[in-house]
This record gives sequence, structure tokens and C-alpha cells, in this order.
Amino acid sequence: MNKTLKYIFAALVVVVIALGSFAGGFVSGHMLPFVGLPSTQQGEVSPSAPTTPAEQQAATPEEMQALFTPFWEAWNLVHENYVDQPVDDVVLMRGAIDGMIGALGDEHSSYMDPEDFKNANASLEGAYEGIGAYVDTTTEYLTITSPIPGSPAERAGLQPGDQVVAIDDEDMTGTPAEAARLKVLGPAGTTVKLTILREGEADLLEFSVTREKISVASSSGEMLENDIAYIQITTFGSSTTPELLATLNELMAQNPKGIVLDLRFNGGGYLQTAVEVTSQFVAEGVVLYEQYGDGTRTTYDVMPGGLATDESIPMVVLINEGSASASEIVAGALQDLGRAKLVGVTSYGKGSVQNWIPLNGDNGAVRITIAKWLTPNETTIHQIGLIPDFEVEMTTEDRQAGLDPQLDKAVEVLLDMIGQ
Repeated sequence: MNKTLKYIFAALVVVVIALGSFAGGFVSGHMLPFVGLPSTQQGEVSPSAPTTPAEQQAATPEEMQALFTPFWEAWNLVHENYVDQPVDDVVLMRGAIDGMIGALGDEHSSYMDPEDFKNANASLEGAYEGIGAYVDTTTEYLTITSPIPGSPAERAGLQPGDQVVAIDDEDMTGTPAEAARLKVLGPAGTTVKLTILREGEADLLEFSVTREKISVASSSGEMLENDIAYIQITTFGSSTTPELLATLNELMAQNPKGIVLDLRFNGGGYLQTAVEVTSQFVAEGVVLYEQYGDGTRTTYDVMPGGLATDESIPMVVLINEGSASASEIVAGALQDLGRAKLVGVTSYGKGSVQNWIPLNGDNGAVRITIAKWLTPNETTIHQIGLIPDFEVEMTTEDRQAGLDPQLDKAVEVLLDMIGQ
């Protein structure tokens, strides 16, 4: 974080505490220490915003006082003139942070309020409170791709392809699908009303779904016909690596002739987990390069000891428009290193790295882009995506009929590679 940005946070009476930053859901990040600013004690926050011009001057570093004069003028005008008094200083402060990060013009840098931050963390830990459905956030409206078996979403009757056009009677037109996803999340026991646009239905459908605590394994697998090992990874969280190791130990003991790794609709997660997952399938090489704005870079190499590195066992990775960030790191590395063929459609194209930096006083976190990553062949996929070796689409009709032409193609490719 540069000096100017630190001062801006000071002016907003927010202090970055000495906590490690991390990543999840469409991001990849690191553990980086940040220390408190000298204007307050680390771990403390001012009890209230400065209210007089003198206090505001004192709260603003001297070299920034001219820059922040309009900010404090606007702050005072709101407090003096807004019709509904008193105004909430915490809401104003969080709104200021949100506007500042939004002004960067980077779709992946943002402010997360405490609730958003909590939900984002929970999803990476393998448990969260919501309705229990895999969704596509790359579409105009939040779209259900598959209800989780036994979930409230499944019991309510939601189906693949359902588009969420309103939440609790609030029209979602123009609302980013990711923002809509966060609105669906909520405390267990509460009810959310979803208005659904379903293909083939003349009228909109309404569902009231009671949220529950949802626990989802981030890695699972099974043996398919023809001795093909199928492995699905749904996120790159804290439990993904041990779950993948357990899955691989079980499947590799059955001597598979080929491996399918399914990363479809996997929005990403921890960068380190992506390195660990890649390392289970290749013995050596570079997983990715991380390129910083000053031209320097960090190289992430394969970690030794992978359980499925035998290249005599061919491999295919399934990707689609919802495969992003850490998913693309893994798929891109396996493709560039010659370990696997990619089947599906072009991935999301999220090739930047963010740090999630918690803010003091339970005020959420800021998510800031710090670098872009490159595949082992030094290719950037940002806003481009990974191009599959075999392009196969999967339609809503396929999902509703229980068909999976992408998986079928992956098996076909593997059988051809092993000569069956």
C-alpha cells in the first residue's frame, strides 16, 4: 500500500491493523503484514470523527490538508444541511471508502462491508449461510447452475438455468450478478424471496427459500466407467488441499487410466492453494509468474511430492465461463506444462491478484489489486481467458435434461489418448 493511500485512510479515521491479508472468490492473494498508522494506537479507532475545522486539520497529515479540504467541507455540509438528522458517521465513512476504491476504475478492487467480508470468508472455509446453490455470476442476472443436493434451493424447486430477476421484491436489473449473490446470502433461519425467470415459463415464478448453514466439500471425486478418475474442485479454500489429497489417495489406489479435473464454475480462492493443487499433478516446473507494476516479478514453482504426476496417466481439465482466478492459474499451468488438455469454453479471464486487507473496528475490508499473473509460458489471460483445446458448449437445455456434453467430450479425449 503506498503512502498516499495510507493517508487517505487516516483522513477517513480508519486504521489498517496488523493482520495478514488473504484472498478468495475471484481473487488470489498473499499473507502480508500491515501496521497501524502513527495517528492512532494500533488496534484502536477514534471514537468519533473530528467535528471542528481545527480538529479536522489536526486529523489530516499536513501535506494532505489542502487536498482534503473539499472532503471535510462536504462532510460538514452534510452534517449541517441534510434533511434527516442525525446522519450516521459510520455509514458516511464506509461510503467514502467505497467511493474511493471505486474511483480506481478496477472491477476487482472494492470495499467490503463487515457482512460482505464475513460471507466471503465463510465461503472459503467450506461453510456459509444461504440457500445452497452453485451459481453463475458472469451473466446479466444471477443464474442458478445447480442446486446442491439436499439444500434449501433444491427443496424449494429451483432448477439449473433459473435467472434471479428480483430478490425480496427488489428488481435486480442492472445489479451485478455478484452483488445479487451476496443479497441471497443471509443468516440461517431467515427467508429470502426469489423472483425467477425460467425458460419455457410464460410468467415469472416466485420462491420463498429459508436459508440454512451450508457445508460443501471443496474437493470430491469418483471413478467413472473405463477407469477414468473424476475430480471436482468447487473453490480454492483452506480445506481444499487436504480434501484433494484424500480424494487422490482413494482414486489413485484404483489405478485410473485417465483423470478428469472439473473446475467449471469455480470462482477461485487462495493463490497458495492453487499452487498446491497444481503440484499434485505435475512433478516440476513453474506454476505462475506474478508481475508487479514496477516490472518486478515473483515466480511460483511446483512443490514436490504430488500424488498424480505420472504423465502416462493422461489428464483433461474442464473449464467454462465461470472458471476464474485460481481456477485459471491451475488450468493454465497444466495446459502450458503439457500435463492436460482443456475442454469446455473460454474461461472468465481474471488474471490479477488482490490483497484483502481487514480494517480496524470491524469495518470490513478493502480488496486492492496489487499484481497480474502470467501462465508458465508468460501469457496473460486478464480479460481474455484460457482457450480450451476442445471447445464444447453446455446449454441450459443440457443441464435441465441432466446431460453433460463437456464431460462426455473429456472422457472421449482421454479414451483416445489411452488408445481405447
